[in-house]
Amino acid sequence: MSIEDKKQSSSALQVNAINEEEAKFGSRLLNNTDSVFDHNAWDHVEWDEAHEKYAQSQLERHQNSPVPKEEQEQYYEQAPEFWNKFYEKNENRFFKDRNWLKLEFPELFETTRPEAGSKRILEVGCGAGNTLFPLLQQNENPNLFIYAADFSSTAIQVVKNNELYDTTKANAFVWDLASQDLPETIEIGSLDIIVLIFVFSALAPEQWDQALLNIHKLLKPGGLAVFRDYGRHDLAQLRFKERRLLSDNFYIRGDGTRVYFFTSEEIEMMFQQQAPAPGFAIEQNAVDRRLIVNRGKKLKMYRVWLQGKFRKL
Repeated sequence: MSIEDKKQSSSALQVNAINEEEAKFGSRLLNNTDSVFDHNAWDHVEWDEAHEKYAQSQLERHQNSPVPKEEQEQYYEQAPEFWNKFYEKNENRFFKDRNWLKLEFPELFETTRPEAGSKRILEVGCGAGNTLFPLLQQNENPNLFIYAADFSSTAIQVVKNNELYDTTKANAFVWDLASQDLPETIEIGSLDIIVLIFVFSALAPEQWDQALLNIHKLLKPGGLAVFRDYGRHDLAQLRFKERRLLSDNFYIRGDGTRVYFFTSEEIEMMFQQQAPAPGFAIEQNAVDRRLIVNRGKKLKMYRVWLQGKFRKL
């Protein structure tokens, strides 16, 4: 990928934007379909009729061949074990630094400035530390402390084995966001930011309420939850084979890990209607709809991610 192909601005489009063209400012728009293979990616590309038909046919195929009922229970009861096996196999080789973090969530990096003052961040579902370590590398704030939690004990060990892990600036530990128990190391109402990147999709829908309750309890008034996850009909959803569907829009991957594909309406309902009082103010509820192309093979791949910022009232 050349320098000019790298993202220079956010491609997340506010769902309820009044002026769509202003909302798209700074993004790479495909105004001429003949130019589709001139770059590696395009923002806000709507599906054509052929792809819409393909998507619907894939979803029908999934519905007609779900995970057999007698096999489903293991994916709920043994969820941490499947993630442990994932990290045992991949360690930190599977991940790359999230270079888009500064574009999409500049609030995170504002906490690293020397004059930012006392700040506390929790990265939930930290995996190999892909938010934790970029923040630590850039940090100039002596009063910034970052917590990193994952319900995979193997993932936490990967984080602790990283040479960048600094116990004077960070604390990594095993914790399930959907647990009824809060982390002992974090005081209730003390966090400035909670990071939820591809986290909720790993939870079963019936776990969302407890997860929202925990987020609300841990954030201080005015604290921010930043969210990014898979959108409905993303390429990853459409590519699933038979016997992968657990329930509507909720799948198991080949390695047994789970993934849900959201709509913006679901995210809005979660943070405004299902969250405990006094709830959250929605500062962003956006969709990042991109067309990724393989210029060598002339392939087009439609990706959909959802992104949000929710301020505790």
